[in-house]
Amino acid sequence: MNLLSVDKLSKKIGSSYVVKNISLSVKPSQRIAIAGETGSGKSTLLRMIAGLVQPDAGKILFEGQHVKGPEDMLVPGHPSIAYLSQLFELPKFLRVEQVLDYANTLSDKQALKLFRLCHIQHLLKRKTDELSGGERQRVALARQLLTQSRLLLLDEPYSNLDILHKNTLKKVIDDLIAEVGLTIILVSHDPLDTLSFAEEIFVLQKGKVIQQGTPSTIYKQPENEYVAGLFGSYVLLKPKEHFAVSAKGKGARGIVKQVTYYGSYQEIGVDMMNRSFLIRTSSDAYFQTGDSVHVSLR
Repeated sequence: MNLLSVDKLSKKIGSSYVVKNISLSVKPSQRIAIAGETGSGKSTLLRMIAGLVQPDAGKILFEGQHVKGPEDMLVPGHPSIAYLSQLFELPKFLRVEQVLDYANTLSDKQALKLFRLCHIQHLLKRKTDELSGGERQRVALARQLLTQSRLLLLDEPYSNLDILHKNTLKKVIDDLIAEVGLTIILVSHDPLDTLSFAEEIFVLQKGKVIQQGTPSTIYKQPENEYVAGLFGSYVLLKPKEHFAVSAKGKGARGIVKQVTYYGSYQEIGVDMMNRSFLIRTSSDAYFQTGDSVHVSLR
């Protein structure tokens, strides 16, 4: 049985659709990512699923039960669906333990386990205005999950974090999935975040799902230029064409103009045949600017 089912969901602002006829389903403990350019409807979709925005058409079922919108609820939101945006707020000048206690529906043992999973157990005595941005975000996340939520919606959670706090939050999310069995839908503008996280990705353009599939399928077989551009630099080729680049060998001769290292891979800019190409290679391939290389299609 699906934990979440979204059926033909639509939302207009004025005369324009922000979300149009979207359907998707999510199984328990599944990791879903939603990708798309700014204004594609990602956050609106997430907020409708959370019960914070009223759909104009369609329905949302959580564990088979209708998720009501704010027009049908005195206090908007669903008790089993946690929504954390990049614009989260914490009460000022209170101790962290006070903020969390107000929201807590768990036993002391369960709450302590959650605090440890969120890496905030050492922050309980501090006041909220004494926390860093990353610490505040993890406290806000724990506060959302104290209501025994089973679905977590993360709206651009990494956008304001430095690399250390970002990695800490990623570890928290992985632990929540492993230890609690939490189901998560993630919206992020960074392709490295969505590709490394998701079991399935939904790509939105102008409020519509234009492609869905595994990260490998989305990356290797993008539906169009729009999808390809969301997940990195690209060059248009004929179908079934792939580059092979080597210092010696057959193929067109080119000159390396740029080498960009990304850890697990490199991107090499090569000028050949009066055109510039961007080629991705493994991180152990060694090229430097000015090298003569041979490029072939396979």
